[in-house]
Amino acid sequence: MAPSYPAGHATATSPEDLRRTVTHLAVEIGARDVFRNNRPRLRRTEDYISGRLRAAGYKVEVQEYPSAGTFARNIIASKPGSARPGESVLVGAHYDTYDNPGADDNASGVACLLELAEYASKKSFGRTVTFAAFANEEPPFFKTAGMGSAVYARAALERRDDIKAVLILEMTGYFTEERLSQRYPPLIGPFMPGRGNFIAQVSNFASRGLAGEADKAFRAATPLPLRTVSLPEFVPGVDYSDHRDFWKAGYKAVMFTDTSFYRNRHYHKDSDLPDTLNYAYMAAFADGMKGVLGALAGPGEPVQPRTKK
Repeated sequence: MAPSYPAGHATATSPEDLRRTVTHLAVEIGARDVFRNNRPRLRRTEDYISGRLRAAGYKVEVQEYPSAGTFARNIIASKPGSARPGESVLVGAHYDTYDNPGADDNASGVACLLELAEYASKKSFGRTVTFAAFANEEPPFFKTAGMGSAVYARAALERRDDIKAVLILEMTGYFTEERLSQRYPPLIGPFMPGRGNFIAQVSNFASRGLAGEADKAFRAATPLPLRTVSLPEFVPGVDYSDHRDFWKAGYKAVMFTDTSFYRNRHYHKDSDLPDTLNYAYMAAFADGMKGVLGALAGPGEPVQPRTKK
């Protein structure tokens, strides 16, 4: 029996399922990006994500755009809302890596995204729920117009998509109970825990309301500690993922993260491997995100029983 978090607490999410997904991406496929010599593995990753989504019953859309002499692709799947289909909640995670296995960065985020998509496929929500696996988050595309999330956000703005919430999953698998294992940007550390045993939710000031709603729903769904912070965008690390592009487009967005290089010493190294992650904590995180998704997307319309004429 797999370990659980906390001990004896059964999670709805299977830690072993998450481990299998991370292992497939980080070991069986490996480094995956469009810029270096890892394009075939990036294409295998795209096929894997698309296949998982189709198996869950989704129609998969591919948003393709020119990049580095070839094409980058965002993989998108949506479940229409039954009450307010014109309003949506977007869950996103980047699937590319630096030139390394990328177990935490970001196979962990992709594993949780797929878990949430499979969960949502069996539920009814009031708002449309969209799942997006983004290309090109890593350097040399980081903070450029070539990021997959930047391409998506610009297109959404042009379409005037009514996205009520964007939830970005960025490195969600590295946890430790060691003292002094957690570091922070300047001036923040004195107010935060020293053990890296929590998940962080990061927002800008404009997204504080969304962060508050998500915080409440997360805490109701899982015992995993959550630390929510709303900070200026100039603080190092605050805008270090795909949520940045949605902020720029004017959407409310938050990032859920294990805090990346502020905790994980394997960041962007060949040692970012599946065995460094804690899947019991990761499953507890996924449980929390299921609660967040349900709260933000809202309940769907009840199925009306058929009446005899």
